[in-house]
This record gives sequence, structure tokens and C-alpha cells, in this order.
Amino acid sequence: MLVEDGVRLKVIGRLHELSERLQKAIAGAVQATSGGTRGTMTLAFNYGGRAEIVDAVRRLVRDRVPADDVDESAIQKRLYAPDHPDPDLLIRTGGELRVSNFLLWEVAYAEIWATEALWPDFSVSDLDQALNSYAKRERRFGR
Repeated sequence: MLVEDGVRLKVIGRLHELSERLQKAIAGAVQATSGGTRGTMTLAFNYGGRAEIVDAVRRLVRDRVPADDVDESAIQKRLYAPDHPDPDLLIRTGGELRVSNFLLWEVAYAEIWATEALWPDFSVSDLDQALNSYAKRERRFGR
């Protein structure tokens, strides 16, 4: 379906902790969709926001980045999907009002919209409500 729709698949998380068979299957799906130009779908698998930040810091250490050169850009470049834009809108289903260890670095300035609808029941109408709410907001990015 993704190949036919021209969607490229990216997978983020601690994939090295998965079985070799599962790693190969994921790599195959990523490769099969690598030519997609109509959009990118990022799947978080064996993922945690804190783990992502820890792994980025470990890369900084492995790359021998001097302490004075550690800044937001240096960390951003070492996240799981450094070229992926930060989300503008985080939609929480099931009435949850927390981030839940998801994209902790990336959602720093995301707008949050919560709904009581559970994910399996999340509808186009729910998405329309979220987008309408988002469209009415003034984005301040921490200012």
C-alpha cells in the first residue's frame, strides 16, 4: 500500500534491540518504500523519548564532541530522525493529557489537542476537530 501510494517509510527507535529477523523485515520495508516521494510515514517502534535523548548523548560522546560545542543543533543531529520536522500538533487520544515519553525533544513547541476518543475509534471528524482547533491558535514557540 505504501509503495503504491508513493509513501516512504522511516522507522525510529532502538531497532538494534529487536530480533535479527524483525530487523531484516523492517529494513526490507524501509528499502521497498525508499523511492516514495509523496510523503513520509515515520513509525516509532521499540521507541521511548528518554531513550532517544540518551542515545543522542551517547553519540555525542562517541563523536568526541567537545563540551563547549554541545548545543541544541548538535543534539538534534543525533536524534533518530534528525531531518524529520518537529510536529506542529500532538493529538492525544483516550482522554490522556500527557506526552507519555513520546518525541520528548521534538514536541517542545507542538500544540496539544486531546480527545476522549480511543485510537481505534479516532475518526475523520475527530481529526477535523483537532485541525480546526489548531488553526485557531497563535503559535508562539516559547515566546
